[in-house]
Amino acid sequence: MRLSEELPSRAQQSCLLAVLFTLLAVLYPGQATAQDFARGQDEFGPVMRAYLGYLRNEQEVVDDRVSKREITRAYYHRNSSRIRALRQIALRIVRDSGNDYVPELEAVTRDEMRNIFERPPALSALQANQVINNTFRFLGVERTGDVFYIFERLDPYEQAELMQKAKDNSAPPPSETTPHGSSRPRRAISRR
Repeated sequence: MRLSEELPSRAQQSCLLAVLFTLLAVLYPGQATAQDFARGQDEFGPVMRAYLGYLRNEQEVVDDRVSKREITRAYYHRNSSRIRALRQIALRIVRDSGNDYVPELEAVTRDEMRNIFERPPALSALQANQVINNTFRFLGVERTGDVFYIFERLDPYEQAELMQKAKDNSAPPPSETTPHGSSRPRRAISRR
């Protein structure tokens, strides 16, 4: 047997390499995320860089799980889309505010609303910056393969302040006190 018969031709080698690179690009989308992350190192402060790192790690976990066939392709696509949606909204928040602060964000699809709400709000009635149940602020919708509704979880101080305002607004107005120190108003009796 001749040596040239055993080795693939240069054309076959080139074709094989092209197929391998294409498969790597399709099966491992984490490379673009890594490049975006490296760019973010210079543009953002430590909080945003940490958040971008967290999202990159989440994507790596999802990529690893799908490669081991621990999750379905549909689950993989939804979670990869969720990570992209969270990244987009976080970038928008930090760039618009100019602050190195990322609130706690939740990205849910229509069918996942019950994961964060006991009684989900009417989606058609949601408005940007609307506060729901003194717990979440609706930020908007992100379309990244799936449609995600993005909410910011209010910090405990904001929640307490909103609950206090609601309590103050629902309390009856203070009544005038009587000369005897009682805060109960006297009953007016009309005589005919």
